[in-house]
Amino acid sequence: MTTALFHHPRCAEHFAGPGHPERPERAAAVMRGLEESGLAGELERCEPRPAPLERVLAVHAPEHVRRVESACARGRALLDQGDTYVCEASFEAALLAAGAALEAAEGVARGRWANAFVVARPPGHHAERDRPLGFCLFNGVAIAARHLRSELGLERVAIVDWDVHHGNGTQHIFEADPSVYYASLHQYPHYPGTGAASERGTGEGEGATLNCPLPAGSGDTEWLRAFEGAVLPALDAFRPELVLVSCGFDAHRADPLSGTLLTEDAFRRMTRSLAELARQHAQGRLVSILEGGYDLDALAACARAHVEELAESGRIPPAS
Repeated sequence: MTTALFHHPRCAEHFAGPGHPERPERAAAVMRGLEESGLAGELERCEPRPAPLERVLAVHAPEHVRRVESACARGRALLDQGDTYVCEASFEAALLAAGAALEAAEGVARGRWANAFVVARPPGHHAERDRPLGFCLFNGVAIAARHLRSELGLERVAIVDWDVHHGNGTQHIFEADPSVYYASLHQYPHYPGTGAASERGTGEGEGATLNCPLPAGSGDTEWLRAFEGAVLPALDAFRPELVLVSCGFDAHRADPLSGTLLTEDAFRRMTRSLAELARQHAQGRLVSILEGGYDLDALAACARAHVEELAESGRIPPAS
């Protein structure tokens, strides 16, 4: 079984403007790091197709999709009160990013690949049902999770989000759904202001959200303690049939958008542990989707460590 690597060069055409941290060089740095490591030759390279609109609309409101499309058609535009900019190419790039998440999730669920890493942009986990936010247009991890549940019939899907910023969009989309477990480690307080430990889901989904907020200045010790002491036991009890990762690397100590101090080793250890949990409960099925990470050298190094662990996990048969 191999690890799939999803990437489409047209995602580089999404451009948020000069000096914007979410820049085309991010994906290029990841791909270059994998090429230089020799890993890329062990991976199955895949170019995604744009996500069908019906799959995007299974998560996002029609007016949200129309707003993003019309803004992109006008050229450069600001979609929120902060810094979520688009250009003419952004709509296609966002559909390709969502399509990559969909195809990776379906292929891994059907046993074509052991696991997968999606290198796409713009990122997605801040995008809510009806609004873009935090550089994010369409929520790829949420679109993939909804597809796994509604179209492929999986009963329990887990989303682990270790981006330094809380994935407000993903949490809000699934907070009332007990079949999708959302677990997040993130710096707190920090953008976007959500993710307190008291946020545990609503209605039937109460208890299917786990937030592990960590203060600025936290490093490997604090994050691994939360991951191993809270996230892994919760997932073990949930017994997911497939694990999705909102894989941000912006908690690295070199990243300009956080005050968290992780090293590459923390991402390596979290990946190894999560892959082991996926082997125990989900036939090894794990799909990782790039979110944040804004220092190019740190991004490349963390992605390399992450994909080395995915590739190693793919060589090990899942638990029977």
